[in-house]
Amino acid sequence: MIAAEKKQNTIKSFRRHDGDSGSPEVQIAVLTDRIGEITEHLKSHKHDHATRRGLLMMVGRRNRLLRYMQRTNRESYQQLIKRLGLRK
Repeated sequence: MIAAEKKQNTIKSFRRHDGDSGSPEVQIAVLTDRIGEITEHLKSHKHDHATRRGLLMMVGRRNRLLRYMQRTNRESYQQLIKRLGLRK
């Protein structure tokens, strides 16, 4: 689980307006942080299959959110993947 203050900083940097915590940009950024931390965990705990399943579910959720953003707001999608360093 990511630290609460790190999560709050991520939310503050990706939100659309004050009080925004549920926009697709915020959700994708938080999921990206969690995916990074779990990936590091799995490098040293190779046989943790339950965590690996959770990781795959998070990656799938992030991909669905990214497809939604690509479909609805292409410009915002391009900015987001550039900021997060996703895709090539």
